[in-house]
Amino acid sequence: MELFRYMEQDDYEQVVFCQDKNSGLKAIIVIHDTTLGPALGGTRMWTYETEEEALEDALRLAKGMTYKNAAAGLNLGGGKTVIIGDPKTDKNPEMFRAFGRYIQGLNGRYITAEDVGTTVHDMDLIHMETDFVTGISPESGSSGNPSPVTGYGVYKGMKAAAKEAFGDDSLTGKTIAVQGVGNVAYALCEHLHKEGARLVVTDINQAAIQRAVNDFGAESVEPDAIYDVDCDIYAPCALGATINDETIPRIKAKVIAGSANNQLKESRHGDMIHKQGIIYAPDYVINSGGVINVADELQGYNYDRAMKKVETIYDSLQKVFAIAKRDHIPTYLAADRMAEERIKSEYRSRSQFLLNSHHILSRR
Repeated sequence: MELFRYMEQDDYEQVVFCQDKNSGLKAIIVIHDTTLGPALGGTRMWTYETEEEALEDALRLAKGMTYKNAAAGLNLGGGKTVIIGDPKTDKNPEMFRAFGRYIQGLNGRYITAEDVGTTVHDMDLIHMETDFVTGISPESGSSGNPSPVTGYGVYKGMKAAAKEAFGDDSLTGKTIAVQGVGNVAYALCEHLHKEGARLVVTDINQAAIQRAVNDFGAESVEPDAIYDVDCDIYAPCALGATINDETIPRIKAKVIAGSANNQLKESRHGDMIHKQGIIYAPDYVINSGGVINVADELQGYNYDRAMKKVETIYDSLQKVFAIAKRDHIPTYLAADRMAEERIKSEYRSRSQFLLNSHHILSRR
């Protein structure tokens, strides 16, 4: 990979390679954009086959966080870290403390949080070396498990999508097919059940299905059958790329709104569902409750304040739908445009401020 050419192409600011021989730490921190503020993004630990694969993943994820944080209305930029290693066998306290020192060395340009392969305990170890970390233990002022908050944000976003599709945001009586009922989706189902929605669920974990059946009166189907359910809303809440060539002809829903990341297998699938008249709630907008929640920790966590901010996901999606109509584009592109417009606006504002400051100083 020609790294500088890649960075220039999408205007990345910084890539930091971190190693600590004693602990076995091999990490890559990527800061994509800090126009809106310090870069916030989690630390992922994964068994990458090659170092280039790890770098590509870090670059892709960091850019995604720029868009996610911008679309969520946060005064934060985008960044991400990947640690190369098996999270089940390669972890040790010294590794995360060493990594914490690298974060501290960036002096606030990058703030981390937990992600795939890392835990609250790992964040606590990082916190021993730096304050630029979120998602630590509640005893240290953290918000705790983010899943219920993320689920609530998806629920609010689903209501916004329903209003766009049906003219009313009520989910009472609507049939919602939920793919995957892990912690986030369980919280979503709880809100949907309270509002009187009919739930059809699936999961590869039979215990998760049974819990949803018992607690919410949900109907269950086999994993592959979820695409054929006669429903109003399809909620992908498990793996990504479930909106693809094979599934789109089978989906009967008028709305796609769920918590999974990277729901479109390819961008063209967003074009396909747009042409079919399906209202799609872009994943990084509707599932941003978690990052909104941990971002509140930077001010000293306040649950009520965080939840009010999470509720603005409804408004953010309304803006996405408005941009899609204005520019005659699919909603996945409209979400990108909304994020880009916010970043450009801030950049212009800062540039004008610096220009004015220069004029004032030059007159003295």
